[in-house]
Amino acid sequence: MESTGVNPSGSDTSGILVDSTTLTRSRRRRPIRFTPLRFLAWLVLAGLSVLWITPLFWMISTSLKTPQDLFGNRWIPNPIAWHNYVDAFSFGMWDRWWINTIIITVISMFGVVLSSSLVAYSFARLRWRGRETIFKLVLATMMLPGVVTLIPQFILFARLPAFGFQGSQVWVNTFLPLTVPAFTANAFYIFLLRQFMRGIPNELSEAAKIDGAGEGRIWWSIILPLSKAALAAISIFAFQGAWQDFMGPLIYLQSEHKYTLQIGLRQYEFAFGGAPAWNWLMAASLLVMLPVLIIFLLFQRYFIEGVTLTGLKG
Repeated sequence: MESTGVNPSGSDTSGILVDSTTLTRSRRRRPIRFTPLRFLAWLVLAGLSVLWITPLFWMISTSLKTPQDLFGNRWIPNPIAWHNYVDAFSFGMWDRWWINTIIITVISMFGVVLSSSLVAYSFARLRWRGRETIFKLVLATMMLPGVVTLIPQFILFARLPAFGFQGSQVWVNTFLPLTVPAFTANAFYIFLLRQFMRGIPNELSEAAKIDGAGEGRIWWSIILPLSKAALAAISIFAFQGAWQDFMGPLIYLQSEHKYTLQIGLRQYEFAFGGAPAWNWLMAASLLVMLPVLIIFLLFQRYFIEGVTLTGLKG
């Protein structure tokens, strides 16, 4: 059926349709104006991109060099030593260190997400006396450097009984100091989740209460499913923090079979008679860093969505 451009009221609309279509096409075909300011912004961003990605290229280049070629100025190795990625794991307890790191990371992620979501739910959805004051005190702990509490925490963990956990009488030289604190929540993650949960309509909680649901059921069945984006964001943060933690395992782990990957990388420092084995170190570092890159790329959409919505809501 051919369109006549006349609506039921009898007025001609063909001109409006043509004008709107033409306007839309003109907007699509409008070229991007390359102003000096836009060129300057592009130049700065391109320079920063090159600056930030150069260390990664250096790591890849160094990981493919022979020991004789380490101190050269060539970015493209000649010859290319692919065997560095095999030789780098030829000594040391790498299989055990991978397992230790995975165990600590998984437990820490679970503890952080569980405890932070519970505390954030209390601050965001429950009404109790002194809530805002306690929340400000929690945020104030973010201003306290971790190095300040390092010695008191070590003394505490060195005196706490482990009840034979992993054959130790105290928490030192066990995974407990690296996993149990994750179940005490994190101030930054509490803030992110609280901001997100405050944006969830209260009508959902009220309807659930009318149906007889308690606060625990509301938190589990309503709030957590609607907070997947924010939970994904803090999960990535927690994974990265636990996987790349160096100071904690260095202080609390004393047995080699309990080391993590980050501690294992130290063995390349004097691998060649006092000279660091930079090629093996870079090869191992790239493989150790690979899980972090994979997790971020797989969940990048949820990560960006969680951070963005958390900043806008509340």
